[in-house]
Amino acid sequence: MSLLTINKLTPSVGAEVLGVDPERLVADDTLGTAILDALEDNGVLVFPGLHLDPKTQVEFSSRLGAVDHSSDGHHPVPGIYPITLDKTKNASAAYLRATFDWHIDGCTPTGNECPQRATVLSAVQVADRGGETEFANSYAAYEAFSDDEKERLSKLRVVHSLEASQSRVNPDPSPEQLARWRSRPIHEHPLVWTHRSGRRSLVLGASAHYVVGMDRDEGRALLADLLDRATQPELVYSHRWSVGDMVIWDNNGVLHRAAPYDPDSQREMLRTTVLGDEPIQ
Repeated sequence: MSLLTINKLTPSVGAEVLGVDPERLVADDTLGTAILDALEDNGVLVFPGLHLDPKTQVEFSSRLGAVDHSSDGHHPVPGIYPITLDKTKNASAAYLRATFDWHIDGCTPTGNECPQRATVLSAVQVADRGGETEFANSYAAYEAFSDDEKERLSKLRVVHSLEASQSRVNPDPSPEQLARWRSRPIHEHPLVWTHRSGRRSLVLGASAHYVVGMDRDEGRALLADLLDRATQPELVYSHRWSVGDMVIWDNNGVLHRAAPYDPDSQREMLRTTVLGDEPIQ
């Protein structure tokens, strides 16, 4: 008997999980493994109307792996990071505007940390208009390429930087802002990530700065074309939030972005990050 009741949301990515309450999430020792298996199969899991409190969210997330506590201070509960444009709730809110572009978390770490394994997001307040979170299946995007394309792309390497993602939303930065962005180390990653499982996905998104050894304009045009192909409607699930929803996604094989919403909106999500241990290679 399956531990989870799962309904596919799209053929490519996303599934709804039913019949799970907050108490079971932290009490059932077998549930963590079942959720990770379902995440591998579906990329995104939606738990509608769960209404987790922050402490329970962190406790549940720790059943999926080690939880990132590096953002302590942004929220009273360690391990919780508020996603909001309200600077009174998150002093780094200005940086979150870059989440309106497709991206993978953890491509530009401060050191050599691996990308996050998974992200858990719960809705505290939602936007009146916009603010959906969209997800694109990067595994499926790779599989859709021809054999010749796969061979060509497997040889390419891409430099990722904080400057690349931030300059998309702030194209005219002050010298101080530019210096702050450039103080973050750049990272060179293969365009095609070969996972331990044998699956392959594309490492794309707003942080992708340029293709190594290729003319800058030509490389950026290639990256833009690949991102466009990877985020075609048939590869995307768009989640329209209701207060209390919880969503988990596989950060290693799923691109995501937030749909734009009013900067003065009270939209607030609580994020918990499950650390990864698989380098991009």
